[in-house]
This record gives sequence, structure tokens and C-alpha cells, in this order.
Amino acid sequence: MTSVIRVVIADDHRLMLDGLSQALDSLPDISVVGTVVDGADLADEVASKNPDVLLVDVEMPRMSGLAAISKMENLPPTLIVTMHAADDYGASAREAGARGFLSKGLPLQELAASIRAANAGLDLFEATEGDLAGYTSPTLSSRAEAITERERDVLRCLVAGISGTEDIADELYISQKTVKNHLASIYLKLGVNDRTQAAVEAMKLGLDRDWE
Repeated sequence: MTSVIRVVIADDHRLMLDGLSQALDSLPDISVVGTVVDGADLADEVASKNPDVLLVDVEMPRMSGLAAISKMENLPPTLIVTMHAADDYGASAREAGARGFLSKGLPLQELAASIRAANAGLDLFEATEGDLAGYTSPTLSSRAEAITERERDVLRCLVAGISGTEDIADELYISQKTVKNHLASIYLKLGVNDRTQAAVEAMKLGLDRDWE
């Protein structure tokens, strides 16, 4: 499986920019590594942050999103996310190098699926709903997928507020030494340093419910 998808967002509406950044950062496989509010700054941000996917609005100060991406060499997979109609800007977006044209009203799950699909090389101008179906679930890192069922039980305890070694041992009918071994393995696989971080990561990965 792939690692976390690094995203840069260009949008001059600060409220939209902040909200979208927070929403995408809540997903386990997507991280917003940079934002810009001016199209003229986009090329420098891309060069600095080296994102996997760009989300770009059409209208921005000094330089429009379409002009910015059309001038960019080695353009990452780019999705235009705007309130404008596709009939008005869709063809121009494609000509500028974008791989998709999305509405700002798109649900987070569908936007995330589009980001994953673009990162995988899909052209969303040509994609069907069936093509996107395989991208609706988070793409987890190999470390996260390597977590065993028993380690998941330990993580579910942490999410439920059962964090003491003895308490976890009693809950799962295992020894305290086994709990500590499971925790050490969890920290390594999830890239965290303590039980609180592990619980937060577990919630991001959906461990407050069963994994399928």
C-alpha cells in the first residue's frame, strides 16, 4: 500500500482553506503539507513541499489557479476544486493540465476518493463512479496494516479509555508483560511514542470500530 498522500491546497478563501485542511488531515492516509492563498505563490510552494496531489481553486489574486498550473513544470496530479460550473471551466482546466474538476460542495469521502485516485494516476475527466469505488476507503501504510488482531484489541482498549497496563491485561485476559510487548510493537508500526498518541492514531484509522 502507499504511504500518506501529501497534498497542497491553493484557495484564497481562508475559511474554506482552513476547514478543508483540517478535514483532510483527519484522514489516516492524507496530509496537507502546504497551503497558498495566491496563485502566484503556488509554484514556489510546490517546489518547497513536493506534494503528491494539488487541490487548486480557479480564481485567486494576482494569478488564477488555471494560469498557475499551466505554467508549472513537472505538475503533480492536480484537481480543480471550485464553485464554478464545469461547463464554464472544465475544458480549460483539462487543457491547463488538471486531472479532474470538482465542486467545493463535494462530500469529504468523495473528495478523498478523488485525491487517492489522482495520486494513483487516474484521469478523473475520464473516470466513472465504478472507477472511483476502489478509492473510497483509506489507503493505509504497510506498518498500519501489519498490526495484528491482538494489537488491535489493545488499541481498542486505549480508545475506550482503558490505558493502564494492569487494566488492559485484565480486560484482555493476558499478562502485563504481553501488554507491554504489544504496545512496543504498536508504537513501532504506527510511528508513535506513547499511549495517547496511539489512541489518537487508532481513532484516525477507525479502530473505534471493527476493521473489515
